[in-house]
Amino acid sequence: MERRGDILINGVRDKLAFGTSAYVTQENVLMATMTVAEAVHYSAQLQLPDSMSPAEKQARAEDAIQNMGLAGVAGTRIGGRVCKGISGGQRKRVSICMELLSSPVLVFLDEPTSGLDSAASYHVMSRIARIAERNRMTVVAAVHQPSTEVFELFHGLCLLAKGRTVYFGPASKAIEFFDDNGFPCPLRMNPSDHFLRMINTDFEESEEGSTINLPHAAQVIQILISSSSSLGTLKTKMETTKTLTQSASVKKKKQASFLTKSVILTKRSFINMHRDLGYYWLRFAIYIALCLSIGTIYFNVGHSYASIQARASMLMFTSTFLTMMAIGGFPSFVEDMKIFEKERLSGHYGATEFVIANTVSSIPYLALISILPAAVAYYLTGLQRGIDHFLYFAATLWASTMLVEGLMMIVAAIVPDFLLGIITGSGIQGLLMLNAGFFRLPADLPKPVWKYPTYFISYHKYASQGLYKNEFIGMVFQDYDGAGGLNITGQYILKNNLQVELGYSKWVDLAILVAMIVIYRVLFLVIIKVSEIAKPMIKCLIVKV
Repeated sequence: MERRGDILINGVRDKLAFGTSAYVTQENVLMATMTVAEAVHYSAQLQLPDSMSPAEKQARAEDAIQNMGLAGVAGTRIGGRVCKGISGGQRKRVSICMELLSSPVLVFLDEPTSGLDSAASYHVMSRIARIAERNRMTVVAAVHQPSTEVFELFHGLCLLAKGRTVYFGPASKAIEFFDDNGFPCPLRMNPSDHFLRMINTDFEESEEGSTINLPHAAQVIQILISSSSSLGTLKTKMETTKTLTQSASVKKKKQASFLTKSVILTKRSFINMHRDLGYYWLRFAIYIALCLSIGTIYFNVGHSYASIQARASMLMFTSTFLTMMAIGGFPSFVEDMKIFEKERLSGHYGATEFVIANTVSSIPYLALISILPAAVAYYLTGLQRGIDHFLYFAATLWASTMLVEGLMMIVAAIVPDFLLGIITGSGIQGLLMLNAGFFRLPADLPKPVWKYPTYFISYHKYASQGLYKNEFIGMVFQDYDGAGGLNITGQYILKNNLQVELGYSKWVDLAILVAMIVIYRVLFLVIIKVSEIAKPMIKCLIVKV
């Protein structure tokens, strides 16, 4: 079945750009670590133009919170996977609140009353109706089982059954329409309940002993669709409006600048990472525990012949298995991607701002969990002294962790599922690690696939070889017999035992790692951009098939 149609705004074909429309999804996609006030305030800073002062944006956010009846929970965290927070109904109101900040002319609400009791549903919908009237907005809402009071707030009504339009006209005329076609609404019954009951084909009242005598829903639908008055009133009114407003196109509203969006998103992401224990703090504690274990296992390895293998093993474990712990942040990446997808589709910001903010905000946390645990492992093991050697060790650990995070963000953009994403990311990491030149020396790797290109695109290769050079160059080890024979230099170990490429310095290895960080982030951005174009095309192909 092919889906086709035109988008007409005031009778003019146009796109649903930012400021023209807003869409509140049925699922509440919000940042769990933010308070209600922070979420709305940051959203206001992203959506409202730079021509507005910070005080004006703050006032707009506080006014929206007040209108949605959220002042009492403004300082409460939204909650979710990380911690408990506000109720589901309040989260729905926060979602609505954030989308109304830019005063769009057209608002789509997907089940805005879900999770609310009848009183809260009425107060929310009545406030939305007042805001719509005050700001001259058109609100299109999908509502299931509204109360009589909520139903009376709507001006127009569209009833659908199995994708077919049963009624499209003024809400006040719907009772009369059903009555004229032989299906009157019983006295003291909610009109919306009556309409849905008459056209619902999912549960036919055909059970034995049923006291309800209703006509067959399929027959009712056919009769109502065949009625010539079903599409008449509102359609005529729309055609009249179209001729009057055809020249009045809706102008796209201004937003915050690219720089402002990047700064605000960075600040919001930094706070989220700080409050989400699973993002970095839990990983930091595990890093400390692992580095303590490494330091005690390889404690003061010395300069004997046996220490050569111990040093190489310790450096390899640190640069591969330890940095692989970044996979633990994958659930947080998936949550970030969901929030980004929702806010991008709403036109709040683009993919470039998101990637910049996520990258910049993660740098200090990754530096923290690289330097302190690295110091524990480095000095307990007794690696080569000198602050420059330690700083290189910590910088390599930081770069490797940044690379793993970049890889997992790419996986999160392609595989937005917790379990599948972790499995996929672990599999890729395992393949890259296996071809880093430690488990199988570079000269022994099979040339097709495993050496060319896997060995050279594995960041573990550059991390481990840089750490080897940092540690072994300038050192001298005792011969294996320890009887005062010839000593072995670090360069000899690098060239013959570890097969390290000595044609360039360790700083080139670190520079390659930094370059790969940039490449991974750019690749992440490209995948997001491509998916924006590809997803609609794939959906169209699926529908045609």
